[in-house]
Amino acid sequence: MIRWRLRVVMAERCMSNDELAEKMQLHPVTVSKLKNAKDLPAIGGKKLNKLCKVLECTPADLIQYVPDEEGKPD
Repeated sequence: MIRWRLRVVMAERCMSNDELAEKMQLHPVTVSKLKNAKDLPAIGGKKLNKLCKVLECTPADLIQYVPDEEGKPD
């Protein structure tokens, strides 16, 4: 399972939705949707690059691989 960690990274940097939205020039609702996604959202390279630049992180900080439990459906 791939987990999206934007919420965690934002919290570690004490960055609000509004602040990230302003720095990325996105609507706050768009940031909220990205932040609340549990699975990896469909995100283009340019947006991922900008997220990493604004949050001073790498894609590996935003994405976590957790092995699926055996016997559980995807």
